[in-house]
Amino acid sequence: MTNQLTPPLAERLRPQKLEDYIGQTHLTGSDGIVRRMIESGQISSFILWGPPGVGKTTLARIIANTVKAPFHTLSAVHSGVKEVREVLELCRREGSGMFASARPILFIDEIHRFNKSQQDSLLGAVESGTVTLIGATTENPSFEVIRPLLSRAQVYTLHPLDESELSQLLDRAVTKDKVLSGREIDVRETTALFRFAGGDGRKLLNILDLLERSTPQGETMVVDDRIVTDRLQENPAAYDKNGEMHYDIISAFIKSVRGSDPDAALYWLARMIAGGEDPKFIARRLVILSAEDIGLANPQALVIANATFDVLHKIGWPEGRIPLAECVVYLATSPKSNSAYEAIDRALALVNETGNLPVPLHLRNAPTKLMKEMGYGHDYKYAHAYDGNFVRQQFMPDRLGHREFWQPGHNPSEGRMAELQNKRWQ
Repeated sequence: MTNQLTPPLAERLRPQKLEDYIGQTHLTGSDGIVRRMIESGQISSFILWGPPGVGKTTLARIIANTVKAPFHTLSAVHSGVKEVREVLELCRREGSGMFASARPILFIDEIHRFNKSQQDSLLGAVESGTVTLIGATTENPSFEVIRPLLSRAQVYTLHPLDESELSQLLDRAVTKDKVLSGREIDVRETTALFRFAGGDGRKLLNILDLLERSTPQGETMVVDDRIVTDRLQENPAAYDKNGEMHYDIISAFIKSVRGSDPDAALYWLARMIAGGEDPKFIARRLVILSAEDIGLANPQALVIANATFDVLHKIGWPEGRIPLAECVVYLATSPKSNSAYEAIDRALALVNETGNLPVPLHLRNAPTKLMKEMGYGHDYKYAHAYDGNFVRQQFMPDRLGHREFWQPGHNPSEGRMAELQNKRWQ
């Protein structure tokens, strides 16, 4: 087994150059924007948004290594405005030195945890080019990063590793790592390994680390579904960064609300609260759920969820747990419908299939005389000029005729909506 002082497998195997980087080919492939920046040596400020263990920190380090730029890191969990100003001053001195060859890179992990004043302190240095900012976040930057900073830094999305990429990582670990390559390893099954990893490369390597440490020297290290499951049940914290199954618990929470079980939903809410989950993350998921899973069966659900999100900002924590719980019970006990969710997906599928079809002439605005002469707006019927504020006319592109995307759910609210639509259009 490995010595306790040996760095974790994920650290031992961290790639140092782009050729060894696994995943995110939309950014690092031959036409990827990150590869093009590296090859040109011109690195712009950007934010990497993606789940844990998909290579955000590694990619930032590879960029700095390749362009030979000074590299500084800050963790938003442990750093305040004072630490930000100190490192920015250091970057100014490095960037103005006579031997400076590349602009210093400042990497901020979990940048979504920086408050407004901390993010404001970065603006001047990014704007003036004192530093190249690379941020990393697991949360949607649109909600968590201030608009002035977003306007100065492009957002690039990173995706969970797929099975083929996890397989590459597994093969590299057992053949290239100085510890694992010296052991007899029998990989028989990978279903459980990949399932528990969940697209997280670091988690996969941590699981392999656990298997190696729990296999006595001289014995073959076997990787199969039973052994992986048994080892992880014995050591649940060994493969989860915070000792909490973050994505598993939020999944159970959402499915409990969707499944109309308020008690289970409250239990998983309590688990997240006790585990230190960001309340705004929970509230955002409830806003999404209210539209996706309750929708038109009870449109008031979206209003309640959005109000809950707003009130968290006003009253803070721990009192915020009370409106969160109220919202959870309300959503769990509401009638459910995903008709709007399915309708927009059907419409998007048709748009992807048919492309940019022209808008019918009678629906176009005609602000100029020439447009009017060309028929723009001609024969448009103003609904409010007719009985019941409705008149039949074509609204779809000519080529499509009339298509139905929305299929009402089986609930009283959508039943009334469907009845009214039938009266209008039949």
